[in-house]
Order: sequence, then structure tokens, then C-alpha cells
Amino acid sequence: MTKRELTAGQGSSTMDLTHLRREARTALELAVVAMVPEDLLQRLAACTGLLEAVAELPADSPPLLTIVPKLISRTREALGEWKKWQSHLPQAG
Repeated sequence: MTKRELTAGQGSSTMDLTHLRREARTALELAVVAMVPEDLLQRLAACTGLLEAVAELPADSPPLLTIVPKLISRTREALGEWKKWQSHLPQAG
């Protein structure tokens, strides 16, 4: 099973996972600088770390098959909370 096949049923391709990983990594970096609440920072960090780890696993590995569906959901939720929190920051310019 390829990563594309693995994630196709979840509405995510390998490219989607790559973008999600990058978005999570960027959000984490910005969240650290913005001093977000600890619980949100920890969720972003956990999601980012797991996305980095699963990127290196073979597509048919049991950990990947088990972790990815919930990880995508948790990451999208954490990113949504980050975007909501970020929208309350003063705009530069």
C-alpha cells in the first residue's frame, strides 16, 4: 500500500500530508514566539513531532496505518485553534 492509497480514504494525499507537516511546523515556530498558552503549544509540538516521525516510515507500516488518521484530525484541530488564537493578535503594519 502506498502512502497515497493509505491516505486517499481520508481525503489526504502524500502531498497533503507534506503540506500539513509544513504548516504544523510553521505554526509551532510562530506559536513559540507568540507565547501561546502552554496546552496549545504542547498540542502543536506533539502533532508536529509525530508528523515528522511518520514521514520516515514505510507506507505499509502498522504504526503509520494506526497513527495517521487520528494524527491528521488532531493536527487540523490544533491548527484551527492556533489560527483562532492568532487572529486576536495585533496586526503588524
